[in-house]
Amino acid sequence: MFKSGALAARVVRPGDAGSDNGQDSTFAPLKTRFILIGTSHAGNVGACARAMKVMGFSDLVLVQPRWPDVLSRTEAIERASGATDVLESARIATSLDEAVAGVDTLCATAMTPRDFGPPTATPREHLPGLARQGSSVAFLFGSERHGMRNEDVYRCHVALTIPTAPEYGSLNLAAALQLVAYEWRLALGSHAVRQAAPDAHPADAQAVAGMLAHWEQALVEIGFLDPAAPKKLMPRLNQLFNRAQPTPEEIHILRGIAKAMQQAARKPG
Repeated sequence: MFKSGALAARVVRPGDAGSDNGQDSTFAPLKTRFILIGTSHAGNVGACARAMKVMGFSDLVLVQPRWPDVLSRTEAIERASGATDVLESARIATSLDEAVAGVDTLCATAMTPRDFGPPTATPREHLPGLARQGSSVAFLFGSERHGMRNEDVYRCHVALTIPTAPEYGSLNLAAALQLVAYEWRLALGSHAVRQAAPDAHPADAQAVAGMLAHWEQALVEIGFLDPAAPKKLMPRLNQLFNRAQPTPEEIHILRGIAKAMQQAARKPG
């Protein structure tokens, strides 16, 4: 029987369609569940909730965690860092059978190769094809100390492995979940990258010509440009600014520099 989090405001029941892919309606309505089996550290549960939320997922189930009140423990809430809604809607299951109810495809996560069991693949290799199938998916993660039990891996359709350095492949639980959640989000269709500021339009040709005329006057006044023998200085500067495509604000700055050069040249002595 599922038990919802102590702070829960709602319960997401197995089979609820499209409840776990964030609020962006452009994503395929696939059900995605993350299952933590035998988790021993409350902080890791909170960190996993945070990792899920930043990728737009919310369906979290814990199977026989060490602490029955893990979802409301201070360390879990602190490590969730604002993803408390994921903790609030999370459920605790007494068995893996309960945790996977209503899910079509089970993906184990295993760093250690097994001689027997489902095929092994990296998330980037396997998840795009899985996303195209349109089935509901659960990603299973074992305990921090021992990982997934063989019998739990055997019932899965694939064992996902994250390529790591051969000499050190130890990943924190939340870090592993974050990588899998990121690759799954890419496979489903990633969130749009938000621009820091809209791109400014380049200044028009008239503004550039006016700035160059101002610079020509200033360069003559400071003695850098000889009007009797200008050579190709101004055409070269014209080409330089055409390549740079300065914005109107940058043209204003350049004209301010020219004005400052003129003022300096006109000072007595």
